[in-house]
Amino acid sequence: MRRKATVGAALGLVGALAAGCGGSSGDPGEVVFWDTSGPAESGVFQEVATDCARTGGYRVRVETVSFDQALNNYKTAAQGGQGPDVLRADVGWVAQLAQAGLIQDLTGTPLAADTADFLPAPLASTQHEGKTYAVPQVTDALALFYNKAQLAQAGVEPPKTWEELKQIAPQLGGDRALFLNNDEYYALPFLYSQGGDLLDVDSRTITVNSPEAVRGVQVAKDLLDAGAARTALDQPNSYTTMKAAFTSGDVAMVVDGPWAVPEYTQSGQFADPANLGIAPLPGKGTSPVGGHDYVIRQGSDATEASIKFVQCMSSTENQAKIAARLALLPTRQSAYDDPAVAQHPVVSAFRPLVADTHDRPWIPENAELLEPLQTAYADILAGRKETGAALDELARTYQTSVVPDYAQR
Repeated sequence: MRRKATVGAALGLVGALAAGCGGSSGDPGEVVFWDTSGPAESGVFQEVATDCARTGGYRVRVETVSFDQALNNYKTAAQGGQGPDVLRADVGWVAQLAQAGLIQDLTGTPLAADTADFLPAPLASTQHEGKTYAVPQVTDALALFYNKAQLAQAGVEPPKTWEELKQIAPQLGGDRALFLNNDEYYALPFLYSQGGDLLDVDSRTITVNSPEAVRGVQVAKDLLDAGAARTALDQPNSYTTMKAAFTSGDVAMVVDGPWAVPEYTQSGQFADPANLGIAPLPGKGTSPVGGHDYVIRQGSDATEASIKFVQCMSSTENQAKIAARLALLPTRQSAYDDPAVAQHPVVSAFRPLVADTHDRPWIPENAELLEPLQTAYADILAGRKETGAALDELARTYQTSVVPDYAQR
């Protein structure tokens, strides 16, 4: 999971589709790959994909699509027997696409033959009803990013608890200490922090409004009420506003993931990458499992070449290359042993955080759980709704519209 795509990126996808791109060529020797990475990353993926095709004896056409449009556009295309041969899918999409019959069961292929090297959490995202439908590409976690120079000038260290943040906030300019992105994914560490969760999948129970969940989300609201943090009032632009505040030096800290590093280090504040500090989330905040997987479209004419392509793209060598170039986190344990990866300051900072991520419900409704959470969390942070009432309403939405076969707690 990552930030929302820009309007420009979305329009770029629409333009590509209108121009006749965005689908398999029907040629068994050509793999069409939809890359959902951002502009700071896509060039490297293009380079690696081209190298894979050259050494593998097939052709590849990489089409960069906006992340926030990719799922719906893929489903529309695949239902009509069109679309890419390989999709870079968010980890939360796999079960939905598998249930819909839009991606291939890889269980009997070489892609599922040797998975011991993959980290357990991202590997779990590739499974649906006991079968393998994907291959882990990158994983991620959320961390506390901070401006080292600003904290040093204020004479403070990165907070280890949210209460500590409240104590040091006056030295950092009050609400200039932290920007809270009100997007749904960024609510999860708070929701988890007191033992809460969205669902209990084993008992098929909705738990998003449990006392533990309410206490956890209230921690975020309390930071705003204490004047130790700020947020955006307009939800759709929250992530963009947060980035602008951090890269301009207007706030000292944000919560973000490794995908953001290339963008941050292009700014004046972090032209010296050493000024970008990365620390664990304060308190008991635990990041959700994030990242992306490779999936192969059901009915692809280039299945054999696509399997070779995914094997190459997900190899230890290429995961290490991508990590060293982009600071993205490998899903293979062996990739972390590569010297360039082991010595990378961003990857080494995130590696222990990846080992402590919180599993998400790997069910077909995964993405649908996040959409109404986005509204509820923004309402809570803006003070439009009280935390308990907003999460009670969210639980009712889950039962009515998302997981009707789950019981209320």
